Amino acid sequence: MRYNLRRIHMVAASNRAPFQWDDALLLNDQLTAEERMVRDTAYAYCQERLLPRVLTANREERFDREIMTEMGELGLLGCTIDSHGCAGLSHVAYGLVA
Repeated sequence: MRYNLRRIHMVAASNRAPFQWDDALLLNDQLTAEERMVRDTAYAYCQERLLPRVLTANREERFDREIMTEMGELGLLGCTIDSHGCAGLSHVAYGLVA
């Protein structure tokens, strides 16, 4: 019995979902709502406030202490600690912050 491999491959390929280049392993679907919120908060802070100041601080060879204060206020520092006023987030959320 002879199989038409090209036809089998075409049928199999047509049954697949389209590939998502921005999330190849579909990790976003595995995050909880809280983890997505943490990811979005950290991303927005990094793009809007952190990046411009880090570039300037690097050029001027100095450390901006205010960054640590802001990250603490957002709950991004010590976020896995469940006491002392910290968020008590999951280790996945910590990985998203890092």
